[in-house]
Amino acid sequence: MRYKVAPPVRSRSFLEAARAAIPLVPDSEADCCRAIQTATDVSDRETAQKYLVFLQALGLVAESDRGYYRTREDLDRDALATAFEGSVFGVDVLLAALGLEPVDTDAVFDALRDEIPRWERERHTDWEAVWRERTTRLLEWAVLFGLAEKTADGYRRPAGDSNDR
Repeated sequence: MRYKVAPPVRSRSFLEAARAAIPLVPDSEADCCRAIQTATDVSDRETAQKYLVFLQALGLVAESDRGYYRTREDLDRDALATAFEGSVFGVDVLLAALGLEPVDTDAVFDALRDEIPRWERERHTDWEAVWRERTTRLLEWAVLFGLAEKTADGYRRPAGDSNDR
């Protein structure tokens, strides 16, 4: 399953705090969102819900029929990078668009454009603006997880990364 969530970029310490707020025993989505809001500076439930789902995509939170619960996965940067690349929609395409020379967000969005499902396009009056913002957020998360580097001219593969994704 690929998650389409791309909340605003935060630090790994934020992810740790948000994850620590989720109980080990399953609890309702509403209670987990409230816990994220209490433990962090997230002020609204909608944003807290996006972080909850993002934590799930990273394998830091799981969902059962009784609700969400904290996993015992490590917050290791490599593990987060692997989960991010494997579980978040569009990240594989986004990373494949990066080379050794920096590319701007528009070029990365153009690479992702054909992958965006039709129903996602029809769901927003200005779907391109929504997905450009999502692309920017995904790029920033990729930087945080060490999958990309940000330069003055855009984004590129990390120095020393010779993998052709």
